Amino acid sequence: MTHESHTELPMDDAQLVYVRPISAEEIGAILPANALEELGTTEDLFAVHNSAGERLAIVEGRDAAFAAARAHKLTPTSLH
Repeated sequence: MTHESHTELPMDDAQLVYVRPISAEEIGAILPANALEELGTTEDLFAVHNSAGERLAIVEGRDAAFAAARAHKLTPTSLH
């Protein structure tokens, strides 16, 4: 019996998240009007989604979205 040595582990889909820009229209459909007023801006917002497409977070700035994902031990990738 031989044993194969694997140097690369397969990526667990549960750890992969997708970061994409989110439009003001999408924000308006998600959040109530008073939340939009408190938000102040709908510019430079990014949504973080899991591999099943569920939205996990909305974050201001792409770099912040990637940092937030990594802080939760997730692997972010861009989705255009």
